[in-house]
Amino acid sequence: MTYTPPTTEQLFVLNHIARMDAMAAHDKFAAATPDMVEAIVTGIGEFAADVYAPLNRVGDTTNPKWDNGKVTMPPGFKDAYKQFVEAGWGSIDGPGEYGGQDLPFTLATVVIEALGSANMGFSLCSILTPGAIHALMAYGTEEQRQTWLPKLITGEWNGTMNLTEPAAGSDVGALRSTAEKVTEGEHAGLYRIKGQKIFITFGEHDLTDNIVHLVLARTLGAPEGTRGISLFLVPKYRLDAGGKPAHSNGVHCASIEHKLGIHGSPTAVMVYGEDEDCLGEIVGDEMGGMRAMFVMMNNARLMIGCQGIQIGERATQQAQRFAAERVQSALAGSPDRNPVTIDQHPDVRRMLWRMRAQTEAARALTYYAAAQIDFGKLGDEAAAMRADILIPLVKAHATDIGCEVASLGVQVHGGMGFIEETGAAQHYRDARIAPIYEGTNGIQAADLVGRKLGMAGGDLVRGLIDDIARGAADFPELQQLADACRAVTDWMVGANTGDRLAGSYPYLTMLATATCGWLMAIQHKAARAALDEGNGDRAFLEAKIVSTRFYLEQIVPAATGLAASALAGDTALEPLPAIA
Repeated sequence: MTYTPPTTEQLFVLNHIARMDAMAAHDKFAAATPDMVEAIVTGIGEFAADVYAPLNRVGDTTNPKWDNGKVTMPPGFKDAYKQFVEAGWGSIDGPGEYGGQDLPFTLATVVIEALGSANMGFSLCSILTPGAIHALMAYGTEEQRQTWLPKLITGEWNGTMNLTEPAAGSDVGALRSTAEKVTEGEHAGLYRIKGQKIFITFGEHDLTDNIVHLVLARTLGAPEGTRGISLFLVPKYRLDAGGKPAHSNGVHCASIEHKLGIHGSPTAVMVYGEDEDCLGEIVGDEMGGMRAMFVMMNNARLMIGCQGIQIGERATQQAQRFAAERVQSALAGSPDRNPVTIDQHPDVRRMLWRMRAQTEAARALTYYAAAQIDFGKLGDEAAAMRADILIPLVKAHATDIGCEVASLGVQVHGGMGFIEETGAAQHYRDARIAPIYEGTNGIQAADLVGRKLGMAGGDLVRGLIDDIARGAADFPELQQLADACRAVTDWMVGANTGDRLAGSYPYLTMLATATCGWLMAIQHKAARAALDEGNGDRAFLEAKIVSTRFYLEQIVPAATGLAASALAGDTALEPLPAIA
């Protein structure tokens, strides 16, 4: 299960898709020079390969252990996480006034990709903390920022998101956790939190000396549904006068889940205020929890999309190495009847190129979305709105790609892929959660055709399609898909809710594939130009031309065929017959 950081590929996408040079032209990101970017990408790749990757199989086979409310992580994890904190990898895009490095979020995305490719389950400890940081920056008081951000930014404390409850699932508005304001005594102004949350990633562990939970709850008398929800900061331990964790805060881990994959990540059932007072600080206004939640959620959704790249990269590397060593059968049609390595057989080559092209497409889409967020921070309102459109595409499509690529990785291994010892099965198991958590991919599709398509009467989506069409001049398959996306968009804007939702998933896949196709076309042209000029790694550039051409000629046309499903409407989905 060797892992090699794809540094050259990452730098290529950062330069040609994320446009790091344009970011660095602004004072805010002036430190993101080419030398700095290369140092970060190279450094985190080496760290991930040397420190996190060796623990990937350890976490899968030696799971975190729960005992009387405490969770002990697998051997090696605590030391590895300490190295992560000491190296400053968690602080890349943190605000400088609270100890961060003030570098672009796009570079922080590369850090998360590298750690997750090396060890997806372990990397989840760091994946939600940025959401907590962004929520406090957006809605927290200055006192809250001064108190909590410095150690969240370094990673000395990790942050969690506490949304889901046993009876609520994806219906956040159905939560039953309560928050009662304290009006007298030393804790006046805080809230007593009571309730239970499930599926809390790294809700309990022994890597840090405190955990900062962001918890959604309903204040007393607040209305039902999402309107009545507020957001609270609830630490595992309350702090003493010196800012150190000192006082138990009524936060209890009742159990951790036994899961299909990501075994290195403890997924906790959390109980608040059961045996002792659990005190929380409100973040933002009462009944303003949904606004604050979406700050966390948008960040988390992009980070989960990044997991599609992580699994895709790891599964592709493993499958390609296996196929280059596995000897089986003579090459069909060859006069030489000696068996060859299976990467010479056409169908295996097809699978390997599909794995590589899809992973590269997911990376381009994710980096592009992260870059639009960064340009939005620089005052580019169009980029900020483009990022809003892209979030559901990244979360849903990149994670679908991760599942497909991991499945193909098992297929390339043949029967050995179904055997746990090869590691191919772990990638497949780990990948399967990503389309589910942080808003299922069906919810992403509903968000696209509901809230996102409704922005500016559909013109924001049409603007994306226009950019795709302009970049498709030399690629007829992409032009056909762009035309199909435009036609479906126009229909969706005028359709009723049921019809839009019925076609939402194929529509999302079409639009995401078209966006990926556009970004792959940009890379195709950049690779050709570099080759013509004699610049860069020739082998890498030649492979990039093949992978982008494969994507544009073989993956893009299949997405055009989804138009009929996108336009079928709700009547095509009859109620299912009852099962006797």
